[in-house]
Amino acid sequence: MESLLSVTPIRLFGDPVLTTKAAPVVDFDAELRRLVQDLTDSMQAAPGSGLAAPQIGVGLRVFTWHIEGELGHLVNPELALSADEQFGPEGCLSLPGLTFDCVRAQSVIARGFNMYGDPVLIEGSDLLARCIQHETDHLDGVLFIDRLDTETRKQAMKAIREADWSGLSGVPTVKVSPHSMNGFGL
Repeated sequence: MESLLSVTPIRLFGDPVLTTKAAPVVDFDAELRRLVQDLTDSMQAAPGSGLAAPQIGVGLRVFTWHIEGELGHLVNPELALSADEQFGPEGCLSLPGLTFDCVRAQSVIARGFNMYGDPVLIEGSDLLARCIQHETDHLDGVLFIDRLDTETRKQAMKAIREADWSGLSGVPTVKVSPHSMNGFGL
């Protein structure tokens, strides 16, 4: 029997959900497990290295990642960042086709929960650290272009305006998520 993928459209730059801080997860239930599966399927179909719930229109603090063969997810993350930094290319599924060099901490210790409510500790450096920081930023309503230096950010905004997916009007198409937001006021 073939498994069914649950691929959800990814919200693009300009959608207000991408700049809104996500609410903490309080119910570790079947709905959360479905959300994690939707995130995983959508991330892999894109394909991408990570995907946060706001990117599919859900304002909850959840993200998935797939880095160097490791597939995972984290709920309600809290990060401790190293003082050492890395500088390198970063992209985003909500800004398709665009990549800019961005400064991030070299390593990260992330604490949170899995989809069942069990505590999780993830230690990562290099690409995994970059991904965890990028996806946690999404949960705080921050896009990676917000972290670019002034000149690079100007270049990024010009590239966004010229991108085929941005539309001539600059107004994003907002699609309704299949996920319930009961109790979160969103």
